[in-house]
Amino acid sequence: MSILHDLAATIDSRKGTDPDSSWTAKLLSKGPEKCAEKFGEEAVEAIIEAVKNDKAGLTAEAADVLYHLLVMLAARDVALDDVLAELARRQGISGISEKAARPKD
Repeated sequence: MSILHDLAATIDSRKGTDPDSSWTAKLLSKGPEKCAEKFGEEAVEAIIEAVKNDKAGLTAEAADVLYHLLVMLAARDVALDDVLAELARRQGISGISEKAARPKD
């Protein structure tokens, strides 16, 4: 089990619990759209730290991004293992080839 799996399990355990009992429960109670919005905010903060070349700041913000990504996934019932399986499927495939093989919108 990895720290990400442990964190995903903790997040899942907070679904439907009292929003006053944890930050995760509060986020999840606000719905998937709010979880996605919060993930976006954290991603922007990570980008800012990367542009500033602030290694400590980027490290902290990257942790926030990973946490909020897992909350967003949980809000939409997407399992971490499904995301990891998709990454494994793509492993060894050129990013250019993988993108070209995607269905066109």
